[in-house]
Amino acid sequence: MQREIRVYDRSFVEWAMDKPEVIALSADLTGGCELRQFQQTFPDRFYSMGIAEQNMHSFAGGMASEGYIPFVHTFAVFIYRRSLDMINMSIAHPNAKVRLIGSVPGVTSPAGATHQAIDDIGVMRTVPNMTILECGDAVDVESMFSVMEEVDGPVYARILRGEIPRLFKMPMKLGESRILGEGKDIVLLSSGVCTEEAMRAVAALEKKGISVQHMHVTCMKPFNDMKIMEAITESKYGVVTMENHNVLGGLGSIVADKMAELGLGKKLYKIGIQDEYMHGGSKLYLMKRYGIDAMSVIGKIEQIVGEKLEITEQMLDDFHFELVDSETRALGV
Repeated sequence: MQREIRVYDRSFVEWAMDKPEVIALSADLTGGCELRQFQQTFPDRFYSMGIAEQNMHSFAGGMASEGYIPFVHTFAVFIYRRSLDMINMSIAHPNAKVRLIGSVPGVTSPAGATHQAIDDIGVMRTVPNMTILECGDAVDVESMFSVMEEVDGPVYARILRGEIPRLFKMPMKLGESRILGEGKDIVLLSSGVCTEEAMRAVAALEKKGISVQHMHVTCMKPFNDMKIMEAITESKYGVVTMENHNVLGGLGSIVADKMAELGLGKKLYKIGIQDEYMHGGSKLYLMKRYGIDAMSVIGKIEQIVGEKLEITEQMLDDFHFELVDSETRALGV
């Protein structure tokens, strides 16, 4: 499986090359949000706003009213926690074409509770006019810009930075999930950094005869993908959601809302941060510590089917990834 670095910075520069109306704003985290190449390539379109997120959001709203398309960059936790009123009044209320780019959400930040966005999707879902995206690999990051072009209003995007995997062939599509595996026993919906772990788990589960409909969700709002609801309806045991977010307000809650709206009488199981703050540590350590890794998926599905599958963490090392499109099997052995 390929892993690549600085995918966001490279992709942003390439996409913005012929778009002089696109500008970038940074809250004193230019390197941390992978903006150095953009800053060097387009110095007249780059604004360092300092550690003043509220002012940055209001500035972005004003620039959008003059025909610019501002991309606002900071760590995900600072996008919304410090500046929610400005997001509402300066950006969302006028339906401004501002792109809020949140880096290192949840377990991808090693710096503890002050720097870990674990409820941002839940909070931003309540903001009218807001579209919410979450990237799961390099292809998602690369194709996110074109998806945003379709949205005539504000967008909040959770992105991956640093060394990230390349899992897919097909680009992200607005409002559509990717089908990574087909099965009738259980539906597994994963998002963001959790999808790579979910893919490892699915490969092991299917070796044990568990049939999994695995789908990668990138669009959290609006959420109207009926392929997901159809798969849940046809499943034997119901649906498991897996997310790098509090189990309250994120993907699990989004799916629960839609299931209730449609009257689907299936069980829903949530894997995510169990309504607690996290401490600092590496991504892999935090995923294991807070139960959003491959073995956590396997453990949950063992509970659901009432069978001990005898899958060990060492067995997962036997599985490797092949690049996949959105309608085919995700894994090879």
